[in-house]
Amino acid sequence: MSGVVTDEVPLIEDGASRLAASRSRIAARIVGRERELELTLAAVAAGRDILLEGPPGTSKTTILTAITEEWGIPLLFVEGNADLTPAKLVGHHNPARVLKEDYSAENFVAGPLVEAMRAGGFLYIEEFNRAPEDTLNTLLTAMADRSIAVPRVGRIRAKPTFRVIASMNPYDNVGTTRLSTSVHDRLNRLAVDYQDAPSEERIVALRAGAANDVGERVIEDAVAVTRATRQHRDVRQGSSVRGAIDLVLVAAQLAQLRGIHSPDHNDYPELVFDAMVVALSGRIHLDEAIETTPERVLREIWEDRFILEPAAAAPG
Repeated sequence: MSGVVTDEVPLIEDGASRLAASRSRIAARIVGRERELELTLAAVAAGRDILLEGPPGTSKTTILTAITEEWGIPLLFVEGNADLTPAKLVGHHNPARVLKEDYSAENFVAGPLVEAMRAGGFLYIEEFNRAPEDTLNTLLTAMADRSIAVPRVGRIRAKPTFRVIASMNPYDNVGTTRLSTSVHDRLNRLAVDYQDAPSEERIVALRAGAANDVGERVIEDAVAVTRATRQHRDVRQGSSVRGAIDLVLVAAQLAQLRGIHSPDHNDYPELVFDAMVVALSGRIHLDEAIETTPERVLREIWEDRFILEPAAAAPG
């Protein structure tokens, strides 16, 4: 049962026992990530804003969704990019109504920041370091004062559960800006990296399941080759576990089309490669200085998995 949210900050005034019980309920919805969940929950329960730094597909959104559902508050998503102006973040007056009525609080259309402040929700800004500097300055005011002044509307004061949650990908610096000291000073920070192989296999099994006779084996293979994309010398950023999930789903359909019902089938390895091309080729980002293709990289990873590793394990 979800925790009850009042006008006070949840989980703090009721002591450690309620915080621990809340953590247990949230953890039941997440595969692994016990440490990251505990640290994130501690930060937001303490009333702090936080930056989650890590590549895509590392359960950041899953953790925040579970916490906000437990608290019974909204989670509002914003994509950080050059188009995220202060007006888009805060809100604007309806132009048609302004022409008829002039400016007033009634014709103000709240943006995600104001919505989150009024509802006491989490404002989750992905790709935080892609947002323009003046937009970040607007956020600084909201984080520092827990309120903002909106012209012709008045001062918007945040409910106690309002938090700013930022995320950024440390492996992608294209089109990003360096965050100022003032921004860093307002945010706690937690690095969230990829999980270990057993945890990722559990995630894939949960999301993709075993749709046919090769299901269990293909989950292991999918996770192995997906993780290998993160270590390949020609790859700047590899695929997240989402690639492994899609690989299993595509492989399951290919197995039905080709009549392959066992991983012992001679055509099973090639089936996995074909699923890799579909599921992973668009998810890996190559080093710009290397003249190769995603398909070549994936073929090399496939050969390591299905030719070199089995040969190394063979007797003699």
